[in-house]
Amino acid sequence: MTRAALLVLADGRFPAGGHAHSGGAEAAVKAGRITGAASLEEFCRGRLHTTGLVSASLAAAAALGLDPVTLDGAADARTPSPALRTAARRLGRQLMRAARKAWPHPELDALARRFPKGAHQPVVLGLTARAAGLGPVDAAYCSAYESVSGPATATVRLLSLDPFDATAGLARLADDID
Repeated sequence: MTRAALLVLADGRFPAGGHAHSGGAEAAVKAGRITGAASLEEFCRGRLHTTGLVSASLAAAAALGLDPVTLDGAADARTPSPALRTAARRLGRQLMRAARKAWPHPELDALARRFPKGAHQPVVLGLTARAAGLGPVDAAYCSAYESVSGPATATVRLLSLDPFDATAGLARLADDID
């Protein structure tokens, strides 16, 4: 196992498409629920303990080797909004493209054939972690971190928020991520 693979997978520059999705932060900014660093941190904490926890669990299960088709069905059942299901599959498809280039693996190829329009992103993330030689805990960490880093990055752009303040908020979430 290589921990460097975890760093590459969690890096916001990895072309997995996550940078294109705000994780609900854009709508929260428009609605006035995120107005600055403190409300961003609370938004991220709430997201981590809801969507982030579910996504981390699915990613860990996929990295462990559970059936990705079953896990994708479980993700569908836990994503009631058709728009969010579409976004999760679009992000999964983009991650799959990057993953197959970075860590070619027959399980990734099989999942891509089974879901040509994309499997749910956390399932693809877990299988990508597995292909990269990472374990379920690594997949869960990556997924949990991604659930808060995407909204934080989006909010920095949307509100012209000081990136140091956003990063400090993410650092304060470390115990929650653990």
